[in-house]
Amino acid sequence: MLDPGIDKDLPPIPAKRYFTIGEVSQLCGVKPHVLRYWEQEFEQLKPVKRRGNRRYYQRGDVIMIRQIRSLLYEQGFTIGGARQQLEGEEAHDDVNRSQQIIRQVRLELEEVLHTLKR
Repeated sequence: MLDPGIDKDLPPIPAKRYFTIGEVSQLCGVKPHVLRYWEQEFEQLKPVKRRGNRRYYQRGDVIMIRQIRSLLYEQGFTIGGARQQLEGEEAHDDVNRSQQIIRQVRLELEEVLHTLKR
């Protein structure tokens, strides 16, 4: 998996909770209208909307936007291909989480069985 947080061409992401669309535009090297379009195309992008429908992005959103930018502009994916790539990574993460939960439940059941055998 690529690390969108480390990109030589882009500035570091400041340590703050919310970012305006203008700030995200500068941090990610993408124009605001492109960000609004990507929100429609990628369900992972859901900035918080407040007063007057103003968008406020969180750090995770900025990282996701950098990843989308990399897939589209640097790796040559289409919008559909980038969407599939991101969904595939999420599915992989879900499988890993499920396997961890299964291992944990199995260990707990083995402990219960061991206790019952006493």
